[in-house]
Amino acid sequence: MNRKLGLAVLAGAIPLLLLGSAALGGEGIQVSITNDGTDDILVTVYDMTVGPNAVVLSHARINGFTTVPLSVAPDATGHANVSWTAVTTDPNGRKCGHADHLGLSDSASVTVRADSNCPASRPGSTAASFEQ
Repeated sequence: MNRKLGLAVLAGAIPLLLLGSAALGGEGIQVSITNDGTDDILVTVYDMTVGPNAVVLSHARINGFTTVPLSVAPDATGHANVSWTAVTTDPNGRKCGHADHLGLSDSASVTVRADSNCPASRPGSTAASFEQ
């Protein structure tokens, strides 16, 4: 009899545990970071809701046409605010990029790219040196 009771409790607890873990994972805003080009790039993403230096992805290599999921903090309105910098991995044809994205809702997609000339003051720009 105790075995049946134990199995019933366990059978009822497993779905609750699964739902509980999904709820914990849902505390942040889910954002997809997508490299929309063919070149591999090094990307740094900042959670601007937390602060200007709150890095959520640090110098990550993102291959061409690849998406990386992230979770960032919601602001008071329930939206996400991110900033990113990117630089190509090819040292001979260095290109850079950066942008801010404000008011993102859950499951938003952010496209990152490095298709602009890097700042002249930093001819050897790297992802580490190309910070806003």
